[in-house]
Amino acid sequence: MIWAMRAERLVALLFTLQSKRSATIAELAEALEVSERTMHRDIAALQATGVPIWTEPGRNGGVRLVDGWRTRLDGLTSREAVAIFAMGVPRALAELGLGTAVSAAHAKVSATLPAPLRDHAQHVAQRFHLDAPGWFKREEEAEHLADVARAVWEQQQIRITYGERKVERVLDPLGLVLKAGVWYLVARVEGSVRTYRVSRIATVEELDARFDRPTDFDLTSWWQQSSAQFERSLQQVKVRVRLSPVGVRALPVVVDPDVASQALAEAQPPGPDGWTEVELGLERPDIAAGQLLALGIEVEVIEPQAVRAAFADAARRMWDRHR
Repeated sequence: MIWAMRAERLVALLFTLQSKRSATIAELAEALEVSERTMHRDIAALQATGVPIWTEPGRNGGVRLVDGWRTRLDGLTSREAVAIFAMGVPRALAELGLGTAVSAAHAKVSATLPAPLRDHAQHVAQRFHLDAPGWFKREEEAEHLADVARAVWEQQQIRITYGERKVERVLDPLGLVLKAGVWYLVARVEGSVRTYRVSRIATVEELDARFDRPTDFDLTSWWQQSSAQFERSLQQVKVRVRLSPVGVRALPVVVDPDVASQALAEAQPPGPDGWTEVELGLERPDIAAGQLLALGIEVEVIEPQAVRAAFADAARRMWDRHR
């Protein structure tokens, strides 16, 4: 963290000197919110990397870049400069057709940052990595992602065929969402906004018509609301169970962690035997029974009867197979 802060500060110092051309140590220290002693060290560090900084000692002395020299990092903040170099070109951006743009920014930063800052960026890149998909799950192949992304950028209507039944739709593509390695297209169709899994799009045809993006549409907010509604729709069955202390600890691993957390938060204190009664919102009775079976002897299904019967039937068949 200290390395990251200093790297960002040194790049910020470059930007400040480039914009001011000349400033006192006190002015620079105030601008970057550090002590004058730290500012002296930072200036010395930049000079050591070859940045041509001219200093004039004395009460009225100043610091400035040698005339004619300037960094080529215009338009980037110090944090962006270090971060872009450190992150390289994520596969997700490359898939969206942004790989070239980010590569250009990466090369620009690489050619301009002093060697110690390049070393720091590489230091960060070797220690932090974003891996979007979940465990035991590969990224989906989305054949038409680039075509869909281009239509999103250009506000171009598209005609798609979708799913195994090859249903045809004319869409206003509003945005793309990457969740756990799966790309989703959020699009307006026939006046409503819907979600399409990009990997299930069979064909894409760009139409001549463009569309006006709704001024009140916010992709992040819409996705959060839509996801919450979808999760609630899956919780079709209210299941009441009793859990041993071991079952309580294991519940978030067996069912959705949010569902487990809510159920445990609303539960009454454990009974005299140490078992806790909770109510869970789960899917169909057979799916609910299958999930709860992972708790083995640490759970007792109370109701509904359909889930209790499915649980007992599965346990009986397991017993028959292993006796």
